Amino acid sequence: MERSAHAVVIGSGFGGLAAAIRLGARGYRVTVLEKLDAPGGRACVFEQDGFRFDAGPTIITAPQLFEDLWRLAGRELAQDVTLVPMHPAYQIRFQDGSHLNCHTDPARMREEVRRLSPGDVAGYERFMARSREICNLAFVELSHRPFDSWRDMLKLVPALLRLGCLRSVHAMAARHVADPRLRFALSFHPLFVGGNPFRTTAVYGLIAHLERKWGVHFAMGGTGSLVRGLVGLVERQGNVVRCGAEVAAIELDGRRVSGVRLVDGERLAADVVVSNADPAWTYGRLIDARVRRHWTARRLKRIRYSMSLFVWYFGTRRRYEDVPHHCILVGPRYRELLEDIFERKVLAEDFSLYLHRPTATDPSLAPEGCDAFYVLSPVPNQGSGIDWAVRAGPYREAIQAALERDLLPGLEEVVVTSRIMTPADFQDRLHAEQGAAFGPEPLLTQSAWFRPHNRSEDVEGLYLVGAGTHPGAGVPGVLSSARVLDKLVPDVRRR
Repeated sequence: MERSAHAVVIGSGFGGLAAAIRLGARGYRVTVLEKLDAPGGRACVFEQDGFRFDAGPTIITAPQLFEDLWRLAGRELAQDVTLVPMHPAYQIRFQDGSHLNCHTDPARMREEVRRLSPGDVAGYERFMARSREICNLAFVELSHRPFDSWRDMLKLVPALLRLGCLRSVHAMAARHVADPRLRFALSFHPLFVGGNPFRTTAVYGLIAHLERKWGVHFAMGGTGSLVRGLVGLVERQGNVVRCGAEVAAIELDGRRVSGVRLVDGERLAADVVVSNADPAWTYGRLIDARVRRHWTARRLKRIRYSMSLFVWYFGTRRRYEDVPHHCILVGPRYRELLEDIFERKVLAEDFSLYLHRPTATDPSLAPEGCDAFYVLSPVPNQGSGIDWAVRAGPYREAIQAALERDLLPGLEEVVVTSRIMTPADFQDRLHAEQGAAFGPEPLLTQSAWFRPHNRSEDVEGLYLVGAGTHPGAGVPGVLSSARVLDKLVPDVRRR
C-alpha cells in the first residue's frame, strides 16, 4: 500500500507514541519527533551506577489500552512486555502507626476495611458502587469520545448531577465513610492526575473502581519496557521515531498545517500534525499568534495548572525486604498540606510521600543485593517562585531523614547513587507550563469540553494528545486521548 499522507507527531510520551501507532494503522506515514535524546517524555528512563530508574509513571492500570495498540500493529502485548499484577496494589501507612493494604480483590479489600474501621464497611461498599457508576460513564463510555461541541457537555449534565459529580472526591468519600484514614484512602487518587482531592470533581472517584476492575500492574523491566515496546510497534509499521529533534514551529498554509520546522532549520511537510506537548507550549510557542483566535495568550494565562513533583531517585547497597513495592506515607496534615501546595503555593515543612521500590518485584533493576527506589512528594508548581537551586538539597535531606526514621533504617549509610527532579526540571526539560507535572488541574471547569480540545479550534489539521487535553492526565488518560483521534482524523485507507 502506498502511504502518501504524512503525519508528524510532536513528542514521544505515551500519548504521542499511541497516536503514532493509531495513525499508522489508519494508513499514514508517521514521523515522531522527540526533543530529548531518548523516547518516553515523562515516562523516560535513565540508568546510573548500574541502577535503572523510571523517571515517571510506575503504576499501570487499564492494560487493555496497551493491548489494543499491540493488536493494531499485528502483535500481542505479552510477546514484548510482561505485566505483573500487584497484590496488594499499594500499602498506605498512617501517622498513628496503622496501615491499610489496598487490594483490587473486593473480598480482601472489604476485610482490610473491616480491620481498620468495622463501622465503615457498608459505607465503603456504597462508595465503590458509586465509583463503578462513574467509571462506566466517564471512562468506559466517554474517555475516547471527542468533546468538540458544548452540546456534548450539556448532554452530560443530568448524569453528572445524578452521580453527585459537582462535589469533590473527598466530599464523595466523606458522605460514605467516617474514619479519616478511610476518607484519605478513598479520596487521594486525584493526586495521581494532578488534582487536589478537596477541589477535584467527583468524576475522578472513578479511579477506585478502575483499579478494582482492571487491576494495578507493574511492567517487568520497568515502565520503560512499555516505551521500548511502543517504539518497536511504530517501527514495525514502517514509521520513524527521531530523538534529538526539537520542533521550533508548526508551519501553516493559511489556517491549515503544512508541516513543522525544527530548531536546526530542517522542515518536514505534513498533512496532519499531532502534538503531545503541553497545550500551552503548542499554542503559545509553536503556533503563530496571528492565527490563534481561540487559544490567545490571554486565554492561556487563565488556565489553572496542577501541582508539580519533587522526585528523589536513589539506590542502596542493601535490600529492604520488608518494604512493599508501592507505599504511601501519609503526613500529619491532609487538607492543610494540600492548601499549601495548591492554594498558598508554599513549600511546607511536612509532606506525604509515595515510595516506589520496583526491585521488590524485579531485582534486575539494581545490582545484585541492592534496591532501587523513587520517592515522590507533591509540591507547588513554578507559580510559587520557589528557588529550587537553593531549596532542593535541604528538601531532599528532610525526605531522607523521614524515610530513615519511619521505613528505611540506616538509609544515609547505604545510599550509593542519587538523583533528583524538581518542578524546574519539568518546566525546562519537559516544557511543562509552570513546571506542572500533569498539565491543567482536573477541575470540573477544566474537564471534557472545558479542557483544550483534541482537535484544534484554531488550526485545521492540528490535533492534541497527552495529559493537557481530553480526557486528562494519567496513563489511561493519555492513551485514551490517542483513541479520540480515531473519531477525528481522516482514515486515509478509505480516501
